[in-house]
Amino acid sequence: MSMSLSRRTLLARALHGAAASAAPLWGGLLAWGPAAAAGARLRPIFVLNSLDATVSVIDPVSFVEIKRIPTGKEPHHLYLTPDEKSLLVANALGNSLTFIDPVTAEVQRVLADIVDPYQLRFSPDMKWFVTAANRLDHVDLYRWVPQDAARPMQLVKRIAAPKTPSHLYIDSKSSLVYVSLQDSDELMAIDLATQVPRWKIATGKMPADVYLTRDDKRLFVGLTGDRFVEVYDVAGAAPKLIQRIATGAGAHAFRARGDGRHLFVSNRVANTISMIDTQAMTVVAELPGPSGPDCMDVLADGKTLLVSSRWARKLSFIDIDSRTLLRQIPVGRSPHGVWTLDHAAR
Repeated sequence: MSMSLSRRTLLARALHGAAASAAPLWGGLLAWGPAAAAGARLRPIFVLNSLDATVSVIDPVSFVEIKRIPTGKEPHHLYLTPDEKSLLVANALGNSLTFIDPVTAEVQRVLADIVDPYQLRFSPDMKWFVTAANRLDHVDLYRWVPQDAARPMQLVKRIAAPKTPSHLYIDSKSSLVYVSLQDSDELMAIDLATQVPRWKIATGKMPADVYLTRDDKRLFVGLTGDRFVEVYDVAGAAPKLIQRIATGAGAHAFRARGDGRHLFVSNRVANTISMIDTQAMTVVAELPGPSGPDCMDVLADGKTLLVSSRWARKLSFIDIDSRTLLRQIPVGRSPHGVWTLDHAAR
């Protein structure tokens, strides 16, 4: 156990113990560090249990699951609304979105008739909401109209995306949506202004998650059917493959460390997590990734990586600096998306 972990664990236990006698478990979640000085509270950690149609709510102080929230069938991914008041859980087989308060973990509403929302994103300009229909082979472009309580998502265009659109990324100018097509080994870019594909290219085997650098110049693509991350120069009119980075078998999901330079990729078959220097385009560290690592988040301390271990039905906590497994928390079947409002920069 690292020294930083020991300090954090002791403080967390002390804070939780002090509050337990005066308040229920949830009411006693106090922050450490700068947040503690301001009297702030830690917000919950959410884990989507895809095969159970539930969300596990984790207490970040006691490190236990405090409740499960029912959702529609097959919740896989989640995303925060632009006003940061709702966490959207995309229920792919349930054709719905579950709105959850990211602070209180209470369900706010369920929005039906969102067809097969496997992956989801808001554009940076807060005008577009985009979903990838992994099962039905299309990408849906919605206008985000939060003032319309009945229809905040208004479908503008459905775009054919064969085969198996998997993950999405939108550039900083809200002009292009990048889409990986997992079962046709392709990458597609959609122009938001015209709502038509701008280009489509061949990639390596089973492209999954995609990540665009802050300058919109380099696009990283995880190859779940291989052991590489491909890097494309997308600054010009046509994309150009510039690097193939060997990471580990089943390179799948990304999470930026938050320092503007490093990127984590979960290698689902190798059971490892690689940290990539996005400027040098090389792997600079290897971390453990127990039991089919998938989605990740980084806590606000910048030192702790959260990983959904899909085959073990657990949420894993990894110490980034010491590259060690800190703890695992049991959750539901096939945990996928993981998120907390108390996260490092993305």
